[in-house]
Amino acid sequence: MKTEVLKSIKETEAKSKSTIQAAESAAEQAIAAAKLEADNLIAKATAVAEDYKKQRLLDARNVALTKHEAIVNQGKADAAHLITAGTSKLPQAASLFVERFKEKLHVSA
Repeated sequence: MKTEVLKSIKETEAKSKSTIQAAESAAEQAIAAAKLEADNLIAKATAVAEDYKKQRLLDARNVALTKHEAIVNQGKADAAHLITAGTSKLPQAASLFVERFKEKLHVSA
């Protein structure tokens, strides 16, 4: 009877060890799967963030180009206006220059 009890205890210990090893193996597999999933989520989040960053930079570049074009066009319009205004006053300026030149000639003579 003692032998049977000892055999039973040994069998129970062996089953317990086997069960513990199986549980530890399952836990290790679950941890490895969780780590892999976490790495995949991090990679996906990094890719999404990079795409978002690229899109924001592209949007900012487009806004800057639009503003640049508007500034250049305004500058060209201002320059054309100044040229037109200057050209229309050219005869008056030439006349004033000649008049002042004649005044200087008479004063020094």
